[in-house]
Amino acid sequence: MLRESLNDLSAFVAVARERSFTRAAAQLGVSQPALSQTVRGLEARLGVRLLARTTRSVSPTEAGERLLRAVGPRFEEIEAGLASLAEMRGKPAGNLRITADEHAAPTLLWPALRRVLPDHPDIKVEVVVSSVLTDIVAERFDAGVRWGGIVAKDMTAVRIGPDMRMAAVAAPSYFAGRARPRRPEDLTAHACINLRLPTHGGLYAWEFEKDGRELKVWVGGQLVFNTEALLLRAALDGFGIAYLFEDGVRTHLEAGTLVRVLEDWCDPFPGYHLYFPSRREPEPALAVLVEALRYRG
Repeated sequence: MLRESLNDLSAFVAVARERSFTRAAAQLGVSQPALSQTVRGLEARLGVRLLARTTRSVSPTEAGERLLRAVGPRFEEIEAGLASLAEMRGKPAGNLRITADEHAAPTLLWPALRRVLPDHPDIKVEVVVSSVLTDIVAERFDAGVRWGGIVAKDMTAVRIGPDMRMAAVAAPSYFAGRARPRRPEDLTAHACINLRLPTHGGLYAWEFEKDGRELKVWVGGQLVFNTEALLLRAALDGFGIAYLFEDGVRTHLEAGTLVRVLEDWCDPFPGYHLYFPSRREPEPALAVLVEALRYRG
């Protein structure tokens, strides 16, 4: 009943505004006899005459003017609202939840967000920093950022960074009076700053590769952290050797505040990818982020 009343009121408003059944029918995409019948049905239900008809003109009666003043602006608001939605069709908008690890969030994700968000005020983003390989579907994330080699096969993955390398580094003061390691096995005689993995709670085994030979070394030392920032800080303060992403320590190596060892054992590995559930195409808001992050090197 409500839908029929709204349709009938919409028909009345069109005729009252156009002062013509012919023009109103063309505007609404209906036949003139059908439109005339709709208005007569509305008048019958309300018990008042809404339109004065002559062979040459149509005009609202006093009751029709009152009804037009009451409902006309409401239909204008509805039309304006629908028009604004039409303008948003395909326009990037909505909320995005993204998970990224401690390294990717500030070095890749934030620079991209900083560039695109000012131009897209209707996109809202929540970034959750976690080293755990998150099931983004189960945890209700729209996308995740992880190394290319550990992205699930049922995900769409977009490369967002170059190949990466690790770097075994320490402060020059640490090596004062100590022989520098020449092979990964030599690390067992050094104070190493360990990283505790959040997934299983175990310590990260330092992974090396040279000439096709892969080697994992469990190292020891006084310190264990679960964040890269503290690993770096401890290394800079001379407490031992840390194993960190190369691009995160490059400025320190160039400045001489850190010294690198075992460089020939640190082969490149697949860089970061943005991954999201496989589907035909991402939503507009996610598509904006994909394009901003896409690696073009």
